[in-house]
Amino acid sequence: GHLLRSLALLTGPMLVSALLQNLQSLIDLFWVGSLGAGALAAVAMSGTVLMLLFPMMMGLSTGTDALVARAVGGERWDEAGHAASQSLLLALVAGGLTGLLAPLITNRMLHLLGSTPEVLADGGAYLRISLWGSFTVFVLFIGNAALQGAGDAVTPMIIMVIGNVLNLILDPLFIFGWGPVPAMGVRGAALATVLAQAVSAAVAVTILLSGRSRLHARPRQWRPDMEVCWRILRIGIPGSGQMLARSLNGAVLMRIVASCGTAAVAAYGTGLRLHMFILMPAFTLGGAAATLVGQNLGAGKPDRARRAAWLATGIDVGVMVVAAIALALSAPLLIRAFNDDPEVIHIGAQYLRVISPFYVFAALGIVLGRSLNGAGDSLTPMIMTVVSLWGLQVPLAVGLSRVWEPPTVGIWWAIAAATALHGALIALWFETGRWQRARV
Repeated sequence: GHLLRSLALLTGPMLVSALLQNLQSLIDLFWVGSLGAGALAAVAMSGTVLMLLFPMMMGLSTGTDALVARAVGGERWDEAGHAASQSLLLALVAGGLTGLLAPLITNRMLHLLGSTPEVLADGGAYLRISLWGSFTVFVLFIGNAALQGAGDAVTPMIIMVIGNVLNLILDPLFIFGWGPVPAMGVRGAALATVLAQAVSAAVAVTILLSGRSRLHARPRQWRPDMEVCWRILRIGIPGSGQMLARSLNGAVLMRIVASCGTAAVAAYGTGLRLHMFILMPAFTLGGAAATLVGQNLGAGKPDRARRAAWLATGIDVGVMVVAAIALALSAPLLIRAFNDDPEVIHIGAQYLRVISPFYVFAALGIVLGRSLNGAGDSLTPMIMTVVSLWGLQVPLAVGLSRVWEPPTVGIWWAIAAATALHGALIALWFETGRWQRARV
C-alpha cells in the first residue's frame, strides 16, 4: 500500500497508546502535586529510578518487534506468534526478578539521588510498591510491542484506554480516600498505577491467547525455546544497553539537579514528564517506522524500508517545530498546572524553554534510531547514545552547573547539546545504508 497511508494507520493508534501510557505518570503527578512540593519531588525521584526498568523493557521490545515484523513481512504467522510467546515469558522472568530486588534497592537508590529525609519516606513507599508490581508493566509493554510489530496498533490502544480509565478512577480514591478506602497519599498513587497496569496486562495476554488479533500466541508456543529467546536477546541486549545508558544518565542528572535544592528537583521532574509527553509523536512515529522497516526488509524491499523511515522523520520534524514554539510561549502555565510554587514554576519554565528548540534533533535521533532497531541494528544506536550522553552530556552538565548562574540553566544547556549530537550521529549512520544488511 501507499507508505503515507500505512504510516498513518500505524502511527495514529500508536500515538494514542503512547500518550495514554505517559498520561499515567502525569495523572500521578497531578494528584500528588496537591500534597506539596515534597510529595511531588518524591514521585519525581521515584520515577527516575523506575526509568531504570526501561532498558530491560525496551531491549525485549526491540527484539520482539524485529522478529515479529520480519516474520510478518515474510507471511510466517506461526513464527511471529512463537516469537511473541517467548518474549512474554522473558517479560515475566524480568519483572519477577525486579520485584524480588525491590526491598534491597529502594532506599539505597533514593539516597544515591540525594533524597532528603522528607522525600525519602514518601519516595520509598511509592518506589517499593511500583517495583513489587513491575511484572505487570513488563507484560503489558511487551504484549503491546508484539501486537504493534505485527501491524496491529488498534488493540494496544484499546488496552491502554482501559488502563488509563482505571488509573484515573483509582488515583484520587487511593490518594485521598473515600468511604471505607483509607487515604494513602503517595503510596496510594503507586498502588493505583500497579492495579491499572495489572488489568491491562491481563487483557493483552488474553487477546494474544484467544487469537482475536492478527497475532496469535498459541498455548503450545509458550514452552521455553532457548534458541528463539537468544535471538530476541541478541537484538535486545544492545537496545537494553542504550536505554540503560539513558536511564543511568537520568539518575546522574537527577543527582546533579538535587544539589540545586528540592524546588529544582520538583521542577526538573515535572519538566521531564512534559518533555517526554511532547516527544510521544517521535516515539510513535519511530515505532511505526520500525514496524514498516522490519516488515519491508522481511519482504525483500529495502528501498521502501528506507523511504518509510525518512517519511516518518520528516513528519516528526514538523511536529517538533510546532511543539517547540508552543512550549516557549506557555512554559510557566504548563508547570503551574502541577505545582504553584513560584520557584518551581520559574525553574521548570527555564528547562522547557532551553530544551524545546532542540526537539528537531530529538526527532532525528528517535525516529531514525527506532528504524535502525526495527532492522535489527541495535548496536550502533547504543554506541552513539553512550557517546552523546556520557561523553558529552554528563561532563558538560557538571562543568556548566559550577560556572553558570543559575546552575540549573547550565544543566539544561548540557542536555540540549547532547540531544543535538545524538540526532546528527544517528542520521549520518542511517544514510550509510549498512543497516539494510542486518540479520535477525
